[in-house]
Amino acid sequence: MENTIELDKNALVQRAIAQMEKHFGDAPQWSTRQKLALLCRMVYASGHDSGMSGQITVRGTQPNTFYTQQFGIGMDEATAANLLLVDEDLNVLEGEGMANAANRFHLWIYKEKPKVNCIVHTHPFHVVALSMLGVPLEVACMDSAVLYDNCAFLPEWPGIPVGNEEGEMISAALGDKKSILLANHGQLVATHSIEEAYVLAHHIERTARLQLTAMAAGVIQKIDPGMGREARDWILTPKRTQRTFEYYARKVLEKGDGFMETDGAGA
Repeated sequence: MENTIELDKNALVQRAIAQMEKHFGDAPQWSTRQKLALLCRMVYASGHDSGMSGQITVRGTQPNTFYTQQFGIGMDEATAANLLLVDEDLNVLEGEGMANAANRFHLWIYKEKPKVNCIVHTHPFHVVALSMLGVPLEVACMDSAVLYDNCAFLPEWPGIPVGNEEGEMISAALGDKKSILLANHGQLVATHSIEEAYVLAHHIERTARLQLTAMAAGVIQKIDPGMGREARDWILTPKRTQRTFEYYARKVLEKGDGFMETDGAGA
């Protein structure tokens, strides 16, 4: 049996990652539509509901296409069958109804960032409250470290995001980060996977709530940058991210209302 007492932190981290690779099997074989329906419901359950505001998208298999919700359908009503596939002009290629016109600024992020495959833009309560103060997200604890040096800040509200100008502004402000706090507006995460998008969206609302609570009690104590990045990378370990997604997926799947049925819809 291996003796781990003398191992340093890096060796123990690598050992844990190897164990996750060994013990955590492949992800469930959900289709893109099913995973997006799951994501919508999971984000809703994490406190991101604000009626018709907010959009969640996943890049399609064909260039310049993506899946999104029907406008008028809440995140908690999303099903694998009622999602839309749209093109870069928001024309519906699969499904019925229309997409939210505010999806336009997602197009710019997909256009400028080819590694991004999933975008979650929402107006959760604590994120919006923080955005009204005109201050960036403050990451200062282990629970929030997934967002350390990983959340940009757009200090000016460009108005309703239905024009190309907003898309250019938000995409540029995001830079190389995977999330952004939008002043007087809400939040956005843009990641390579649906699983990672959920983890960041879940934590950005929780971090905003923690920040507001801590600010009301005293002065937030910053964390060491090296430790912050170390914790971020640990939380975003692929297998850990996968298992986190599956955990929260089980919570919404417990309701068993048939929302994963595709009814003959596409991928």
